[in-house]
Amino acid sequence: MDHKSRYQRIRDWFSSKQKEDKPSYGFKEIEDGVENESDDYRIDLSLRSLELDPCISTNKLRIFVGTWNVAGRSPVGSLAVDLDEWLNLKNAADIYVLGFQEIVPLKTLNVIGAEDQGVATRWNQLIGRTLNTKFGCPWMTPMLNSSISSNDDENNYKYENSEGSNKYTLVASKKMVGVFISVWLRQELMRKYCISNVRVCSVACGVMGYLGNKGSVAVSMSIEGTSFCFVVAHLASGEKKGDEGRRNHQVLEIFRRTCFPRTTKHHHYPLTILGHDSRIFWLGDLNYRLYLEDNFARQLIRKQDWKALQEYDQLQKELEEGGVFEGWKEGNIEFAPTYKYSSSTSNRYSGALPSKSWEKQRTPAWCDRILWYGKGVEQLHYFRSESKFSDHRPVSAIFSTQIEIKSSNRGLVELHNMNIPPTMLHPNHGMNTGDEDAKSSLLSLIIKDVQGC
Repeated sequence: MDHKSRYQRIRDWFSSKQKEDKPSYGFKEIEDGVENESDDYRIDLSLRSLELDPCISTNKLRIFVGTWNVAGRSPVGSLAVDLDEWLNLKNAADIYVLGFQEIVPLKTLNVIGAEDQGVATRWNQLIGRTLNTKFGCPWMTPMLNSSISSNDDENNYKYENSEGSNKYTLVASKKMVGVFISVWLRQELMRKYCISNVRVCSVACGVMGYLGNKGSVAVSMSIEGTSFCFVVAHLASGEKKGDEGRRNHQVLEIFRRTCFPRTTKHHHYPLTILGHDSRIFWLGDLNYRLYLEDNFARQLIRKQDWKALQEYDQLQKELEEGGVFEGWKEGNIEFAPTYKYSSSTSNRYSGALPSKSWEKQRTPAWCDRILWYGKGVEQLHYFRSESKFSDHRPVSAIFSTQIEIKSSNRGLVELHNMNIPPTMLHPNHGMNTGDEDAKSSLLSLIIKDVQGC
C-alpha cells in the first residue's frame, strides 16, 4: 500500500471518529492556519496501533546535554581540563549530547566553501579521550561508521566490542559550517538496549535564508520503543529592536525544514522534530538578549539578582507568552549571563567601563540555552561552566528520562498524544515578514511523517 493511500486512511479514520462524537478521543475544532473551504482541523492525536503490545516496562536514563560557542577556536590539548569540568564527569551520564557553535570562524570561505570535517574529527577525538580516560579506559579514534551522515539509509546499533574497553562510543556526529553535534552512548547501554535508526539533518538559514553561518544540525534516534530528537542551533545575532523577530523566524524555519531521511525498512520512525515521543531537546547559541539597557543589566548582575534579570529576557518572554517555543520548558536560571566576555582569558564582560577601544559594546545576556519539549523528562541540574576558552561560557543540563522496553516489536505506527501547541504551527507567528514558505500546520507535519519529506 502506498503512502498516499495510507494517509487517506488516516484522514478517513479521523472523520469517522468525529462523526461518532465520542469525547474520549479528545478531538477539538480549531483553525488550521491554512484556509480550507471545506473543513478546519485541530487534532489532539490519539492514533493508536491496532496491535499494541501489552508487555511494556520502563527504565530510566541519565542524559547530559551541553552547548558551547567556542568562537572559532580549534581544539587544543590543554582544552581537556576545560572539557573535564564542563562534562561534569563526577556524575557520569548514560548519554552525552554535545552541541557546539563556531567550531570554525564564520568567514566567507568557510560559509560558502566545501565542508572540512577535520576540525569535527579533532573535537570528537578530544571528547572521546576525555570521556574514556576519566574511567581509566584506553582511547581509540571513533570508527568512521559511527559518524552518521544524512545519506545513511539505516543505522541500527547493536553492541560489538570493537573499541576495546572504552566506556563511551560515538554514535552520531554532524557538522554544518560552525554548528556541530556529537552524541555519545555508554557501551553498557548499547549492550542492554537496541539503539536504532540513527539519522541526522541540517538546516541552513543564515545569509539569504539558506547559508550555513546560522542554522541547525539535529540527530534522531530510538532506544528500544522511545524516540529522541536533539537539535543544536545557532540563531541570528544582534541586540537591536526587532532582532528577536529574525531569531523567531529562524526557529520556525528549522521546525519546517528539518526532515530526517526515511529508512527502507522502518517507515514508522518520525521524520520531523515534533514527531518524536516527547523526548525533544533544543540547545545552542540561541542569541536571545535582554530588553534592558546595559547599565541596568550590569547592576542586576553585580547583585546576582537572576530572577529580576530574567524578567527582561527575550526567550523567557517567548516561553511565557506563547511564542515560537510555546509548550517548551527551560530550567530555572541560577547563573550569570554567558555572553559576551571581553576575551578568552577574562572574567569581565565586554564593553564594561572603562572599556578598551577595540572591544565590542554588548549588554550581557543568556545567549546559550537548553530547552526541552514533552512529557517523561525531568531536569536534574542546569548550570554553566567557567572555561575561558571562548567569549561564551559553556552551559549544561542533566536530565532523567524514561524509555519504553517492549517485549516484542509487534504493532503498527503509533502517533499517541501529540499535543502540539497551535501557535507553534501558525504560519506568521513571530515573523516580521509574511513568508508564505513558512506556512505549516499540524496536518502538514503529519503528511510529512506519513508520506515522507
